Amino acid sequence: MTFGEQPAYLRVAGDLRKKIVDGSLPPRTRLPSQARIREQYGVSDTVALEARKVLMAEGLVEGRSGSGTYVRERPVPRRVVRSGFRPSSGATPFRQEQADAVARGTWESRSEQTEASRLVAERLSIQPGERVMCTKYLFRDAGEVMMLSTSWEPLVVTGRTPVMLPEEGPLGGMGVVERMAAIDVIVDNVTEEVGARPGLAEELLLLGGVPGHVVIVIQRTYFASGRPVETADVVVPADRYRVAYHLPVK
Repeated sequence: MTFGEQPAYLRVAGDLRKKIVDGSLPPRTRLPSQARIREQYGVSDTVALEARKVLMAEGLVEGRSGSGTYVRERPVPRRVVRSGFRPSSGATPFRQEQADAVARGTWESRSEQTEASRLVAERLSIQPGERVMCTKYLFRDAGEVMMLSTSWEPLVVTGRTPVMLPEEGPLGGMGVVERMAAIDVIVDNVTEEVGARPGLAEELLLLGGVPGHVVIVIQRTYFASGRPVETADVVVPADRYRVAYHLPVK
């Protein structure tokens, strides 16, 4: 195959994708059957099937048992706003993850002590197996699940202190900056690394996605004098949200 050439199944998928995007095949419309695709494009059953698989993997169509394959509703993407680091007093977990002042969110959480995996230990500059406090969050905006977050804090920093449990105690529900300051740990830097991957089954179950859907993953770490004191993975459905950054200029 030379540069610029496409396999037949991608050519067919591309033409069907164009029809979905321009509205020729509107939402809830049944996708042409495998036999119809084969006849219309002059391709084999295998090519027709692979083209349909491509559209399903892209989240443009969905299969309905015993009924066929239909064009999915295309949600209008909303924004998850990330703001430049600012130690604002009393920041709630929702405000920590979504800085859009218009958003009115709620969250659920649960915390448990566990051992740091190799990857978490690397991010926190501790040894694998060291004890960490793992907190899982589920964020809702207007009742809809919009975001998941899992954070890890090294118990060598927070253990046996009033802020050991992020959502309990005198500073429960406050942001990382304020909680750490209460134990004389001054957060002075934060990094965020943004990537994308297929959503895990348990993530998509909570986020309302289907297998194959892509999620945006924001890997965030707070530092105090160069030492990581909290790291988290923030997971957002890529078909419904865009991540927008506001970075103040000093």
